[in-house]
Amino acid sequence: MKRIAIFASGSGTNAQNIIEYFRNSRDVIVDSLWSNNENAYALIRAERLGVDTFTFGKEELYHSIEVLEALSERKIDMIVLAGFLWLVPHNLTEEFTIINIHPALLPNYGGKGMYGKFVHEAVIRNKDKESGITVHYVNERYDAGNIIFQAKCPVSQDETPDSLAEKVHKLEYEHFPRVLEEILLKEEPETDY
Repeated sequence: MKRIAIFASGSGTNAQNIIEYFRNSRDVIVDSLWSNNENAYALIRAERLGVDTFTFGKEELYHSIEVLEALSERKIDMIVLAGFLWLVPHNLTEEFTIINIHPALLPNYGGKGMYGKFVHEAVIRNKDKESGITVHYVNERYDAGNIIFQAKCPVSQDETPDSLAEKVHKLEYEHFPRVLEEILLKEEPETDY
């Protein structure tokens, strides 16, 4: 059984989608949800779905090995960032497979401060014809890890940040859990019967 820990900072719609996707899986379990925001609605969503929740501050994440040890004790195989806005420290990126989803087609519109509506506003301001999602590995730089998967959607002439966000959310909900599952299960050793 592969074990996922989700890191989330906000409302947690992607986190909920991932938890629900794996709810009846025999191969993957969402073990826990972790947040740097004790008021994140993601915590409530996870608790309602029976997933253990934890919160941490900058001290625990950046200046100690508390979070690393807790994740190791829970035998986590993968950390999934689902709207987590802090940079992940080196001690976690070197120990775990960490996957993020970005609401644009990286390498465009990535980096510090580029999340949510800020990304969609930039896409529209630059008159891009398409946007989408990027699932990528996480390293010590914002949105700079190797790209795993992208899906695109058109950007219409009368697009608003809200309407574009809706298109992008649909892509996230459709593809993110499936891509995570493929990555996790691909890591299973092949057996000859």
